Amino acid sequence: MSPQVDLLSYCKLIERKVLEPLDTEETADDLLPDGLEALRRELSLADVMGLIERTARWVDPRTFNYLPVWYPEHARRGLFYKANWSEPQMNRNRQTGVIVHKSEGNVHANKALTLALGLRAGERPNWSCCHIWGVDDAFYQVSNAVVQDRRFFSCVANMVLLPTPLKAFTDVMTEVKMMLRVCALHLYGWSCDHEEVNQIATQVGKWTNWNAYPQSWPMPGRSSLPLGTAPFSKRIKEAADRRKAAIQKDLASAGPHYPREEVRKVLAYWNISL
Repeated sequence: MSPQVDLLSYCKLIERKVLEPLDTEETADDLLPDGLEALRRELSLADVMGLIERTARWVDPRTFNYLPVWYPEHARRGLFYKANWSEPQMNRNRQTGVIVHKSEGNVHANKALTLALGLRAGERPNWSCCHIWGVDDAFYQVSNAVVQDRRFFSCVANMVLLPTPLKAFTDVMTEVKMMLRVCALHLYGWSCDHEEVNQIATQVGKWTNWNAYPQSWPMPGRSSLPLGTAPFSKRIKEAADRRKAAIQKDLASAGPHYPREEVRKVLAYWNISL
């Protein structure tokens, strides 16, 4: 028998062995666990909350009281206009050439939080704006009606600034999101009343699990400012005053696409005086 035939037979034998079913069944240890469960084995909820407590940046309650919503004309998926709200702002896809009307992602929520913390855009590399209230959906398959509402999209009590890697915890860990909401309730005296989150708001108001809740955060019977709270400063007040003046000007003279009635409703909801 030639060496070539022997080699061919050997390869076929190996192929049969590879394709044969294993005699042993997979055990639980052989399966890849849920990613969150794998993380919890290495990092407790208290550890995660400790990281957030020490690194998060919160808006001062005085800033919130001075100007609760900074861009009442904008909301997630809202359309952009240029030339003082008189012409649609279009985007061309570089690969397909398709032209579409540009819409809001998180641009003006980011701007609001940045200004309310007394920062400029270039002063916050690798930090992300995190909405505290929204429709909980770790798979991003459900329309987020809360941040599509102008009352809550650029509300500074509905946002916290986090190091970008930590934002993943708030996106997928329900316990983390709930404790952020509990903190916002006791820090700002505010809980989201959008109809989509009524049941969650009730749970937040009745919260009693303080085991992993950060020590510096406010709670019933303890008024405090979280670590990382940016004091209401002259710089922040001046930025808020500029926003108030811009809103007032737009209500009077912006182009035909400016959502005047919606903006007036937001101002009335928050009792904002310009």
